[in-house]
Amino acid sequence: MPEIGVVAAEESGPGAGPDDIWGMPVAEGGELPADVGLTPAAAAAAGFTGRVGQTLVCAHAQGTPVVLYGIGDPQTADPASLRDAAAAFALAAGRSARLTLLTPVGAGVDSLVAAQALVEGTLLARYAFEPLKSDTGTVPVRSLTLVVPAHDTDAADRGARRGGLLAKATLLARDLANSPPNLLTATRLADCATRVGALSGLDVEVFDQDALRELGCGGLLGVNAGSTEPARMIKLTYRPPAAGPEVPRLALVGKGITYDSGGISLKPADAVHATMKNDMSGAGAILAAMSVLSALHCPTFVTGYLMCTDNMPSGSATKLGDVLTLRGGTTVEVLNTDAEGRLVMADALVLATEEPTDAVVDIATLTGASLRALGPQIAAVFGNAQPLVDQVLEAARRTDEPVWQLPLARRYRGELDSDVADIKNIGGPNGGAIHAALFLEEFVAGRAWAHIDIAGTAQNDTASSWRPRGCTGFGARLLTELALGFTREPEDS
Repeated sequence: MPEIGVVAAEESGPGAGPDDIWGMPVAEGGELPADVGLTPAAAAAAGFTGRVGQTLVCAHAQGTPVVLYGIGDPQTADPASLRDAAAAFALAAGRSARLTLLTPVGAGVDSLVAAQALVEGTLLARYAFEPLKSDTGTVPVRSLTLVVPAHDTDAADRGARRGGLLAKATLLARDLANSPPNLLTATRLADCATRVGALSGLDVEVFDQDALRELGCGGLLGVNAGSTEPARMIKLTYRPPAAGPEVPRLALVGKGITYDSGGISLKPADAVHATMKNDMSGAGAILAAMSVLSALHCPTFVTGYLMCTDNMPSGSATKLGDVLTLRGGTTVEVLNTDAEGRLVMADALVLATEEPTDAVVDIATLTGASLRALGPQIAAVFGNAQPLVDQVLEAARRTDEPVWQLPLARRYRGELDSDVADIKNIGGPNGGAIHAALFLEEFVAGRAWAHIDIAGTAQNDTASSWRPRGCTGFGARLLTELALGFTREPEDS
């Protein structure tokens, strides 16, 4: 992570840091800085009017190049638009490792929130996954300084620190999801979680094959049956400093399929195979989010379950028609081995509800149906408790990681009935995202529960603002915000 600082406007100006590239905000239709020697007409002729996402590199009176970045209408500015504006600046200054950003004044967003959004947009936009390249093409950000009015420095400093930690979480989630499946196996993901936990105040327990058998995790073991790589369940625990009976408790369950071939129900031989390293994005988002809870002084007791394996075809793989016995004794007829995420998460949902918790939230790249319904920029959320779903929606709004609520339509539950087992793992040809949610609900024992399907949002085909091409890390910031503000549902509700 780069050094992140905040200074008062009176103490700094373009040229103060000769190696820094400065970003100067310009409102749409507003005045340009007097010392850039540019008229609004000249800027407009160059295609710059101050709209969000626009930038213009120009000379400063002191000889230092600056980047004008558009903030749109200050009266309608919000954290999302400031995040996008900062991302545009960071990309325009893409060859500079040292960035200084003059923050907008009078944009209608308080200094703490604005600083957080600007830091997030800058750092997330400049992400690239290049550890395996001999010749890297991205200049990493080494330092980022926000310049704010003197009376705003304390609030901006807190916001910048928060934004840096939330960006750090997303960058970790992106790195994990972008890692090739031959390098990030279930055992290596467990090793990574152990190292991250030691650095971030988390308790980490790793359950191997023998421990999973003792727990009766037939879903995870059944999906793992065709693999030469052993499965792992990773349990993460964050305890707030004042943990007690009155502290709210949240359980998170993540799908950690490090590579999904579809198993015996093999996926088509097209480009989708190359993206299936991202099928552990849910587990990665949980690990990343929990890695910053201590630094953010999260008041919620949070437990995370990461269900990790690959899903491969072989002579020992689970077959269509096999029946698996999951944690808790529920039997499942497997009629599609590519509907494996719900099998591994069902084990964890049962385990999560066996411990004290006020709510359970799972996150997974689960169904192509959610992608087809909502497209690649909006995740789906289902739930059995509207107050909890509302908290997920609010966290999504605050982070600009969009989520849309879909119905938990129990009229379709009968489509999961099996002739030979308690339940089957797929329903009919339509409503696949709803079928998956209904399947998962079977294992939450009536607890408040929400399910986030990120099959569409986990990967971008093209870069957009602070969202890169490739794996996005979607969910890391959302889950962090959810944990930071989580409140239990009143018992009489």
